[in-house]
Amino acid sequence: MLRIIKETVRMDLHTSSATPARESISADDRKVILASSLGTIFEWYDFYLYGSLAVTISRQFFAGVDETTGFVLALLAFAAGFIVRPFGAVFFGRLGDMIGRKHTFLATMLLMGLSTLAVGVLPNYASIGIAAPILLVTARLLQGLALGGEYGGAAVYVAEHAPASRRGYYTSWIQTTATIGLLLSLGVILGSRVLTGDAFETWGWRIPFWVSIGMLAVSMWIRLSMHESPAFARMKAEGRLSKAPLREVFCERRNLAKLLVALFGMIAGMTVVWYTGQFYVLYFMTQSLRVDPTTANLLLGAALLAGSPLFIVFGALSDRIGRKPVMLAGMLVAALSIIPLFKGLTHAINPGIETAARAYPVTVAADPGTCSLQFDPLGQRKNVSDCDRAKALLAKAGVSYTNVPLAAGEPASVTIGATRIEGFDAARMKAALDAARYPAHADPARIDYPVAFLLLTLLIGLVTMVYSPLAAALVEMFPTRIRYTALSVPYHVGVGWIGGLLPTISFSLVTATGDMYFGLWYPVVIAAAGFVVGLIFVRETNGCDINDA
Repeated sequence: MLRIIKETVRMDLHTSSATPARESISADDRKVILASSLGTIFEWYDFYLYGSLAVTISRQFFAGVDETTGFVLALLAFAAGFIVRPFGAVFFGRLGDMIGRKHTFLATMLLMGLSTLAVGVLPNYASIGIAAPILLVTARLLQGLALGGEYGGAAVYVAEHAPASRRGYYTSWIQTTATIGLLLSLGVILGSRVLTGDAFETWGWRIPFWVSIGMLAVSMWIRLSMHESPAFARMKAEGRLSKAPLREVFCERRNLAKLLVALFGMIAGMTVVWYTGQFYVLYFMTQSLRVDPTTANLLLGAALLAGSPLFIVFGALSDRIGRKPVMLAGMLVAALSIIPLFKGLTHAINPGIETAARAYPVTVAADPGTCSLQFDPLGQRKNVSDCDRAKALLAKAGVSYTNVPLAAGEPASVTIGATRIEGFDAARMKAALDAARYPAHADPARIDYPVAFLLLTLLIGLVTMVYSPLAAALVEMFPTRIRYTALSVPYHVGVGWIGGLLPTISFSLVTATGDMYFGLWYPVVIAAAGFVVGLIFVRETNGCDINDA
């Protein structure tokens, strides 16, 4: 994969030598563009390991609560790394605008690598109790801080080396790094499962985190070989660097307005499509559709391989027709198609769920006052009511249900087909689900692999449409003196807070409503809103001169 990237970049950059002198790019510039992309791949690999291993990590570090709550808490620990990313963007963005892109790169890489290794050596809950999840969340916070300064630097660094007429193409290689990092993490996880077999759940899950130390060494070597961005070096030589980039970004009305347009007109819509197509779909397959984790990872990995070249295609297309048309088209299509695509996945992967739901519908009757949303950011609540426990069991089993409100004080009950169960009785509920032929696991013999692969690839295609032109569009929006900060803050607010909480919010919505697809309304509504805001307020910037900005 990396060899193909290198050769493709080398050949395409070589063809750009026929462009005017100010648009040409040197061999040394080609090296730093490639180095920036590869280093970012390794950073994304580190960050995605946790998301891919959320189910296993929930058992290792959140064993003090019930299984469903443990999974939600594991998702929240995953989200913690996203929540802190805007603070990393503020801290490292300011450094990037004041002292330079290269030194900031080195700091984010080192912090990311060491905190990832820490996750791989932490004792679990059985060994040190409550200290285990506390240390885990601390490591996640450090990862989020590091990544908060990484993406903006990589996007700015590449864009400031690229020819103006091909800026979308060159920065699209940065956009591929997230997907390649995810693909690399899935590959190492699958390899670890093969090597350790049944021991994977006990200690084999740590292997991918240990592997990251080698990647850290390679990435640090790559980053040390890079030189400073020419745009930044020129501003430094001319004495025009910003002395207070945060004040310029947030206190100057024009810059703040651009930041808000970037957040609500581009980034919010992009991030929900991105995380739905690359993260939530994995949770959906393993949790709702009951697919074996290895099978789910292989299906998603195959779709990533097939769909990733589209990052380059849509990046290059944005150089021809503009950033805005490509991104907004992706948001609109995603808003219209996400729910149908997920319903298609259910039919292709576990049709037994559909069959059982039609023949034996499930209802949960309870006093609404005894039922909660089951979204607990502080992890202080346990499922104690019959309603909450029944819903948690059904949601964990991938069973959709209908809520029936009862008068205050009336006891809860669950009806599965013709079987009525008073209160909460886990054994009777599981027996009734078995009798109704609700599948405990997806039957590999009934999975329509070609259709599942096609649907997952379509989801990846939507991701590439909304994400490919984004780096170029953001770089072109802001002046050089505050570009690192101004780009990083809205990006990581959107990706960190709107996207990072998507799995947890969606899972909670499904549990509350009983509809396995209801959580998808979260990305659908935000993508649709992003389309409207972007259509009205986003200005086309394709081909503008960013050096004099």
